[in-house]
Amino acid sequence: MNDDFLPSAQIDALKHRADVLRKLRRFFDDRDFFEVETPLLSHDIVIDRHLHPVGIPKNQITGVDSNSNELLWLQTSPEFGMKRLVASGAAAIYQIGKAFRRSETGEMHNPEFTMLEWYRVGDNLKTGMDLLAELIEEILKQPKTKRVSYRQIFLQHVGVDPFSCAVSDLKSVATEHGITIEMACEASARDEWLNLILSRLIEPKLGFDGGVIIYDWPASQAALAVIRQEEIPVAERFEIYVKGVELANGYHELLDADELARRNSVVNQERLKDGQPLLPEESRLLHAMRAGLPACAGVAVGVDRLILLALGMKRINEVIAFPIDRA
Repeated sequence: MNDDFLPSAQIDALKHRADVLRKLRRFFDDRDFFEVETPLLSHDIVIDRHLHPVGIPKNQITGVDSNSNELLWLQTSPEFGMKRLVASGAAAIYQIGKAFRRSETGEMHNPEFTMLEWYRVGDNLKTGMDLLAELIEEILKQPKTKRVSYRQIFLQHVGVDPFSCAVSDLKSVATEHGITIEMACEASARDEWLNLILSRLIEPKLGFDGGVIIYDWPASQAALAVIRQEEIPVAERFEIYVKGVELANGYHELLDADELARRNSVVNQERLKDGQPLLPEESRLLHAMRAGLPACAGVAVGVDRLILLALGMKRINEVIAFPIDRA
């Protein structure tokens, strides 16, 4: 008998999943957020060097016969739609929904996954981290969350200053720890080496006695975060780790539309170098930002990973009914 109809998760795990989702909604409802829904398919898409969205020809969706090559994109995050709502007057919103990222499979990845994302007007780096820590502590019954800067975490775990060391120093750290991936030792590869060391040597050690938030990332990794101008500029970005698992990514949000357009152009050129297609740089988010996006902070949480940790599981397939190989 063919049993491929069965879920990869046990029914009891799916009941616990439903309980966590109820707790997440209650957390935000109790703080005067309201739940929203934004399109899974959109003309717009987050432009990121390492995120690969799925594009679908628009005429296949609309049924309109056209020679146009225009694509609609399955969203890698609800970020653009939610910020358009914030720019329209929504002061505190959250969303729990599906997101899609091509080429992401493994123990902690599925191409279709569940994301929690929220935005609150008036929040900054500190208050954004405060709310994230409060959520994780409540849902996972964790002790108080630690906060460590990006610079401090590198100095503590691998003994180099990520902002001032040479790329050759980063390569030496990787080599000393048995990481043999070949990569050109060039200034342009700096962020790749930093990401490699963070993911291989630092992240697996974080969050075993309470969550750890890393904040003040390199300005070159700002994505859609504000850059704080200091002697060495830093991005007001933050991520939380629990038991070696990256759970969430947050920003004190960029408000300057021209700066976002500039960053989009730079990232698209990086994508070209990687052999990835260009993504549309013009978007309704840019229009919203030009109209006036209020100062806010936003956070995206991987819900499947959060539930995995809440239930003490090891693989997200244990908390998803039908991952990609059973979909």
